[in-house]
Amino acid sequence: MRAGGHTRRRVLSVAGTAVGAATLTGCGLFDDEPEPAPEPDPLQPLLDEALALAAAYDRAIAAQPDLGVRLTSLAEDHRAHAAELARLIGTALPSASAAPSSSASATDGDTTADLRKAEQAAQKTAVAACRTAPRERAALVGSIAACRATHAEALR
Repeated sequence: MRAGGHTRRRVLSVAGTAVGAATLTGCGLFDDEPEPAPEPDPLQPLLDEALALAAAYDRAIAAQPDLGVRLTSLAEDHRAHAAELARLIGTALPSASAAPSSSASATDGDTTADLRKAEQAAQKTAVAACRTAPRERAALVGSIAACRATHAEALR
């Protein structure tokens, strides 16, 4: 023991504890603030739209099976877009839901007109996304925009 009552070992131990506590405090261990949520991927709206369009086609086909030949390939295009967007974003596609609900009151004209409007709106979203997409994503987004425009014309 020294004259002040503290040994060198005791002083070093206290100093080491203080440094360790300061380090833990600085690393965020004791922070009460939650981590901010990550920003959603800019292509997420396109993915959501592709899934919604595929579901809309599935509902139209269920409501009017005679449209199946005409609409099935269009729905498959949207599922392919969704799969590729999910891969690019790095997210999983939602699991397949139950069979689509049918709407017995829809007519051929109403169904295809509604789908055409949805395609036109989705095509505008894709064009806007293409304008702001990085080069490595622009080709895919441009292809999706073109496909949606083609679908709108096919539904005339």
